[in-house]
Order: sequence, then structure tokens, then C-alpha cells
Amino acid sequence: MRFGYGTNGLADLRLDDALSLLADLGYDGVGLTLDHMHLDPLAPDLATRTREVAHRLDELGLGVTVETGARYVLDPRRKHGPSLLDPDPGDRARRVDLLLRAVRVAADLGAHAVHCFSGIVPEGTDTDTAWKRLAESLTPVLEAAASAGTPLAVEPEPGHLLATLADFHHLRRVLGDPEPLGLTLDLGHCQCLEPLSPADCVRDAAPWLRHVQIEDMRRGVHEHLPFGDGEIDFPPVLEALATSGYQGLTVVELPRHSHAGPHYAEHSLPFLQHAERTAAALTRSPAPALQQAAPPHGAPSATPEGSSTR
Repeated sequence: MRFGYGTNGLADLRLDDALSLLADLGYDGVGLTLDHMHLDPLAPDLATRTREVAHRLDELGLGVTVETGARYVLDPRRKHGPSLLDPDPGDRARRVDLLLRAVRVAADLGAHAVHCFSGIVPEGTDTDTAWKRLAESLTPVLEAAASAGTPLAVEPEPGHLLATLADFHHLRRVLGDPEPLGLTLDLGHCQCLEPLSPADCVRDAAPWLRHVQIEDMRRGVHEHLPFGDGEIDFPPVLEALATSGYQGLTVVELPRHSHAGPHYAEHSLPFLQHAERTAAALTRSPAPALQQAAPPHGAPSATPEGSSTR
């Protein structure tokens, strides 16, 4: 397993300080959100700055994935605006341009994937129109990703048009299953709204996994939580990841905890390493001859696949 930490959870640190911190703590990599304080994708010196960051990542021995979820990088008044679903073609083009820039940055950094999401369906837009806009908007980005040899990893996001794994597979079918199209799987989102457990989500999504985000979460509540504050039983999830064939980073995603980012970065890695060791021990242990069936997802349980509710 290769663990990283997202810079959207270290927004109060300079990028070089954040990278140094993660290397010192023992992380394998970083989820780098392109934002005004961390490798501004709209800055005129982006290419030069990207080369500097690539050199620094190499010095520190950190892998990287490029994330595009900055809240106000394109519009200071609209969170995550404009999106790929906006009625205005010019606004959609601005988001496409950001993703094209992200693909170029990812290629220059040697990133293992570029992350993106669909956006919320605008008021007055029907679902069929929204899917059409998404497919049309992503087509040039996928072409650029194919040329760069960098997968585009779309994230199912609660409340967005593409909110679930089923929605991701719908997008694949709409686009004709292009090779560069992959999946960002946020394990907290699986706990929040998927019908399967997070471990089963990993197993079902394994062929398309290109990027993984990890944090704790509760059923039905889209709130990224520090490890131990939610309901996820992590050893089974990490065991599923370890056997899935996924080779990229598993990045801690705590964007609302930047006020104490160094603290959470310091404490998250030992938690994950302990869960990984527990998962390995579970894998080595022989299964009992008789085993009680696991309860439904979200029900209290002492079995590895269960999760408790509060």
C-alpha cells in the first residue's frame, strides 16, 4: 500500500512546506490539488513552477496524483463553479480548460492520474441534457489524457450528477468505454451512500481504479471525518485494496481540517499502517469452519465487514 495526503487538507501551508512535512512523516506521496496557494493552474508561470515541483517531488521521493477539486479557483463566488454541466458553453469551456491544464501538469509531474468530478445538475436542466453536456465536455479531456498517457479518474460525488458507482458505469457506456477513463473511488463516499460495503465497492470497482481517496464517514452523512470518528471498519477495506491490483496512491482526504492539517497528517498515517497490518493478519488467519452471516451494510456488527451506526 502507498499512502498519501491531500494538499486540500494542508491549505494553510506553503506547498514546499506541505511536501516536506509529508516526506518527513513517511508518506509515499501527495494528492496535489491545483489551487491558488498550491501550484496555481491559472498562473502565467505554471510550466516553470511545475518543473520546480517535479524536481522537489523527486528529491523527496514522493509520488503524486493531480486533483482538480479546488473550491474557488475558477470563480470567487461559486463553489466548484463553473462546472462541466453549466448551461453556458463558455463556462463549461473554462472548466474543460482547467482539466486540460491539469492533464499537462500531471504529465510533467509523472502523476499516476488526474482526478475530476461531474458537478451538480444546474436548476432547470434535465438529467438527459446534463449527461450529454458531461460527455461532450469530457471528450477533449479524455483525448488529451490518452495523448499524455495519464488516466482521467472521475470521482462519484454525493449530490452530483455522477454520484455513485452505477453512475460511473453509465458514463462509461455513454462514452463508449474509452481506455483513458478511470475511477476515483472515495471510500468515505462508499460508506455514505453506496448499497455495498466499502470493501465490496473496492472489489467491484477494481478493474477501473485509478485513484483512491480515504477518510472516515458515517452512513447517509457526507462529512469527511478523521479516522476513528466515523463508522468504517478499515482493515477489510485495505485488504480489498491490497488484493485488487491497484498500484496508485491511497490519499487521505480531509479538506475541512486544514486548520490542524499537520496534526491530522501526523496521526492519519500510523492509523492506516496499523489497519494495514491488521488486514494482513486477517488474510493470513485461516477462516473458521462455521461463520455467522454478515449483517446488512450499516448495521452494528463485530465482523470485519460490518459497520456501526451512531
